[in-house]
Amino acid sequence: MTRPSLAIRLTLAAALGASALVAYAAEPVTSVPDLELSRYAGQWHEIAHLPMFFQRQCVGDITARYSLDGPGGAIGVLNACRTKDGSLDQSEGVARPVEGHPGRLEVRFAPDWLSWAPMVWADYWVIALDPDYQWAMVGEPGRDYLWILSREPTMDRVLFEQLKAKAEAMGYDLESLVMAAPLR
Repeated sequence: MTRPSLAIRLTLAAALGASALVAYAAEPVTSVPDLELSRYAGQWHEIAHLPMFFQRQCVGDITARYSLDGPGGAIGVLNACRTKDGSLDQSEGVARPVEGHPGRLEVRFAPDWLSWAPMVWADYWVIALDPDYQWAMVGEPGRDYLWILSREPTMDRVLFEQLKAKAEAMGYDLESLVMAAPLR
């Protein structure tokens, strides 16, 4: 068996060190300290997101509606989007607050009979929020999911760039960010 050359070992060590430094240098992903669910409820338009397998069919008009009248007192969630053939695709779910963390929810789209299983609940952290609840940025601690949302079907370009910078400062890789709505 041959040993890897010194150049290969040094290159691997440098790459590992650089990736560790980037992760170390990033701000932690934190949720907002206050979230009034009654103000957060209602219709949101998706401006951009990191690719998700469950959104692969969506080509436009992506919305999320949150209601405070979900089953058993849960928060009702209705996600919708327009598909390539022009049809509307919808997915219903529920969300629940995370005790002690007002800006954190857990959401599930699995059937009620699976609600006992921890793996059907996904983190939904509001990581940036307009004081007037006109825009929000949602993510999770693993930095795999990110949504930039607005009450309007468009967003100011300067604000959008500020939110992207905030996400990048938290360590999100936005190379594959998908634009879902126009900027103005």
